[in-house]
This record gives sequence, C-alpha cells and structure tokens, in this order.
Amino acid sequence: MIDSRDLYPWFVFSNILVGVVLSLGLGWLSIRIARAIRLIDMPGILPHKKHGTATPLAGGLTLVLVLAVGGFVFNYTMMLELWPILVPTLIIFAMALWDDYKRLPPTVKFAGQISAAVILVALGTYVQVIPRGVLGLPGDIYIYLNYLITILWIVGVTNAFNFIDSMDGLVVGVQGIAIAFLILVSLGSDQVSLLRILTLLMGCSVGLYYFNMAPARYFMGDSGAQTTGFLLAALGILYTPQQFPQASSWFLPILILGVPIFDTCLVVFSRLRHGTPVYQAGRDHTYHRLVSLGLDTNRAVAIMHVAAILLGCIAFILLNLSPVPANIVFAFVIIVGVMIYLFLDKQHEG
Repeated sequence: MIDSRDLYPWFVFSNILVGVVLSLGLGWLSIRIARAIRLIDMPGILPHKKHGTATPLAGGLTLVLVLAVGGFVFNYTMMLELWPILVPTLIIFAMALWDDYKRLPPTVKFAGQISAAVILVALGTYVQVIPRGVLGLPGDIYIYLNYLITILWIVGVTNAFNFIDSMDGLVVGVQGIAIAFLILVSLGSDQVSLLRILTLLMGCSVGLYYFNMAPARYFMGDSGAQTTGFLLAALGILYTPQQFPQASSWFLPILILGVPIFDTCLVVFSRLRHGTPVYQAGRDHTYHRLVSLGLDTNRAVAIMHVAAILLGCIAFILLNLSPVPANIVFAFVIIVGVMIYLFLDKQHEG
C-alpha cells in the first residue's frame, strides 16, 4: 500500500502549476468579464482611492474561478471533502461581490460575515482551544465558547484582509506568504485535502500577483480580499498538528496571518481612540503610515511582506519549543507589536 505522503511531491508541484496556469488564463478572462458587466473601480469615487485609471475588480472572480475549475477538474475528492468550508466561502464571495458593485452599509456586510461564520461552525469547522471542564465550566458551555472564538476569528481575519488591501500587490503578497507557510506545516500531516487546496491557492496567488502588482491590471476588491481572508481563516482552523502539542501550536495561524491582524488592530484601536468610525475608509493603515515616514510605495509594501515572512519563521521555530518558552516568545512578539503600534500611531498624530 502506498502512503499518501509518498505522493506529496507529485501533487504539490502539479497543483501549484495548475493554479498558476489557471490564474493567468482565467485572470485574463476575468478582466474582460469585469469590464463587460461594469465591475470597475472608478478613480476618485472615494477620498482614499488614488488610482488614476478605471480598473476592473476582477481578483475575487479569478480566485473563485480557479478554485472551481482547479477543484472540480483536478481535485474532485478535495472538493467533496472540503465543501463545508467552500460553501460559506462562496457566501462571503457573493456578498462581497455585491459590495463591489454597490457599496453596502457596514452593518449589512458585518451581518453577512457573521452569518457565513455561523454556517461554517454549523457545518463542523470550529476551534477547540477550550477543553471540557476547564475552569470548572458546567455542561457544554466550553463548546459554545469555542463557537464564539471561531466566529470572532473568522470575522476578524476576513476584515483584516479587506483592511490591508490598500496598495497594489500588498494583500496578494501577504496571502501568498501565509499560504506558503501553511503548506510547509501541512507537509507533516496526513491532511491531503488541506494540502491540495493550499497548493492550488499558492499557484493562484502567483497569477493574482502578476495582474495585481503595481501598476495593477485589476484590483482584488472586497470580493477578492474578503474571500481570501475567510478561506485562510477557515483553513487555519482545519489544520490539525499531529506532532506538535496544542500549547505550542495554537498561535501558529495568528503569527502566519500576523501582518493583516496587526494592521486591523492598528486601524481599529487608532480610530476608536480618535473617535473616528471604524468602518470609515481612510489613509491610516500600516502601509499609509510607512509611506508617511518617507518610504516609497514599493519599499513600504516590501517591509510588510518581509514582516510576514519573519512572523512565519518565528511560528515554525516556536513549534519546536516546549510550551512554556514558546508562549513566552509569543508574548514577546505581542509586546513588540504593541510598541510598533504606539510608534506608528504617534507618528501619524504628528
């Protein structure tokens, strides 16, 4: 009998290749579809938008088409196994696509995100960080706490990727780096379907970056950023470490997705502190603050990509430590993040 892990080198690289080819071809098609249906981001429509030409919002459409074609044609068993994740992801895409067409009120978007997260939980995908009987909790309360943590995680990361999409190539680069680290850690597990979708997404990220890098031929839009955030948040929950203790691995998804999480915390806490509506679009994201410090656009994007790589490396190092030192280092990373937040917020005020 052939161990499924013996097939990893073959389908890992073949799936990445499939994702690259499909994302390039379907990206070209998505641009034409977006132009035909007037799914266009027009210059000057919002104060924080600085692009000078009408640009198709085709990133989300490309992502979903790659998943559909690459899934049903090349990874059919994966689609059958992961449908409980893909169905709520499709709901997020549909809602965000409508938002790209006609800007929805923040309350409607938030309600849609919570609904999709609840469906994800109802279909069986949720975190299990609080064990039965912890702190003497009676009955099944620990289960409902895990449900609540899951919903907060899913909605938070979905919005984090939407928030960070503030410059050409930024969110796609962060997405690709996060997927690469998730692939590396999944190679040591028996979760074949998880590895299949991650490798397909890795290849897709290459094509997305080609079209989205500056100057962008298409934007990711809410349909691209929110769909990516929701899907990666769900896949982060799906990953089950087999050779690492939970006490040393629970923060792996947090570190791998640390850059968009940091950007969201920076924006939300800063706006709350200054009395600005959280969902009001503005030029106060990490990228904008780096540019205001004197960095050019390319280097500001590069710094955020480098930060994502460093956090991913730290996550892997901590996996190999015992729980106590691993959590101490994780706490130190959080402290450094708070210090960077205070510095950027102070500079922004000045």
